[in-house]
Amino acid sequence: MNISVASGKGGTGKTTIALALATLLSQRGIHAAILDCDVEEPNVNLFLKADIHSVDTVYTPVPSVDEARCNGCGKCEQMCRFSAIVIVGGKPLVLPDMCHSCGGCYRVCPEKAIQEIPKEIGGIEEGLKGNLHYAGGRLRIGEPMAAPLIKEVKQYACDADVRVIDCPPGTSCSAIESVRGSDYVILIAEPTPFGLNDLQIIVGMLRQIEVGFGVVINKSDIGDDRVYRYCREEAVAVLASIPYSPESASEYASGFYHEAFIERFSAEFYSIITSVFSGKLKGVCRNE
Repeated sequence: MNISVASGKGGTGKTTIALALATLLSQRGIHAAILDCDVEEPNVNLFLKADIHSVDTVYTPVPSVDEARCNGCGKCEQMCRFSAIVIVGGKPLVLPDMCHSCGGCYRVCPEKAIQEIPKEIGGIEEGLKGNLHYAGGRLRIGEPMAAPLIKEVKQYACDADVRVIDCPPGTSCSAIESVRGSDYVILIAEPTPFGLNDLQIIVGMLRQIEVGFGVVINKSDIGDDRVYRYCREEAVAVLASIPYSPESASEYASGFYHEAFIERFSAEFYSIITSVFSGKLKGVCRNE
């Protein structure tokens, strides 16, 4: 079962809640994993402190042109909708940072002048913290596209009963790739005007790609009731409301917080678990 934890904006507490949820499931005897798919700013293991046992380098294919065989026909340029290969002075010029690795230019070249070569895009580390499996991606500095690396992170820990996916914020390609294939998405929102605006955008995205979701309202006592009213009017399930906690903020700043966070808000986390997992995993809910 894949459960994504996402948000319309950064700073809502998404990683906090994703890590706490994965930890709690693991403590309940569930074979759980947490995947850090926020590959541009990965921070799950800053707090989890898993023992890393492997680091894999990830590559994606990009075109390389043999100019001696190229006749400058331009079919590669016509094929590429992303302008990653263009004809300049009768010869193709490859712009690897624009390439989406579809292989189209390689396939349409009549002279077989294009080959695919590997381009490093980042790495994936894998480890354990107790019984909790961890895998997290880190995008290479300067690499413009995160989605291919996210797709590779999601190939890890496939034997887990539950994989909690910490998604990048927003509704960009990387966020869509992170939630793609999820059984359920937990949206983390703040009860503020900005929080409502970004919640509305990501709700629209999830409805478009037809993935089920519910909302956790974090720092629920700092704003107004507009997020609650929106959820009620749009028939969006509110899974839990977590009030602001200065103690949790202090623990977060020190890098040791998620277990104390679970204990402080155990009722709220069991509300989330009951709503999302009830009847699907034996032993997850409090009364099982």
